Amino acid sequence: MAPFESPVIKTKQAQREVNGIPTEVICTEFSNYIFVVLTQYGKIGTLISVTPDSRSNDISTPTFSTKVLLGRDEPLTHVCAKNLAMFVSQESGNRPVLLGLALKDSTIDAIKQIKEIIKSCQVW
Repeated sequence: MAPFESPVIKTKQAQREVNGIPTEVICTEFSNYIFVVLTQYGKIGTLISVTPDSRSNDISTPTFSTKVLLGRDEPLTHVCAKNLAMFVSQESGNRPVLLGLALKDSTIDAIKQIKEIIKSCQVW
C-alpha cells in the first residue's frame, strides 16, 4: 500500500481577535465548493451559498448570487456574505463558496480584518 501523500480534503484554520472579539476562520476545499466558516460564537451559524452568476454579460465585473440555506435570511447577511466570499470565489477560479457566518461584529472594519484572516487560510 502506498503512503498517503496529502489529505483528500485540504483544511486550514486560524483564530485571531477582531475588535476585541475572538474570531475563528476555517477554510476547506472540496472538489466543487470552497467551505468557509467565520464564527465569533463557536458555531457555524447561518449557512449561505455564494455562487458566481454565469448570466453576466460583462466578464470584467462578475456578479454573485447569494442564497441563505439555513438561518436568518436578512439583507445584512447577503451583504456580508458577498463581501467575504466574493474574493474567495474569484481567487479559486470562480468556484462557488459555502459560507457559515456567525458574527457579533459585522462592521466594515471587522469585515476587512476577517478577509485578512481568510487570506491566511487559503486552501485553493
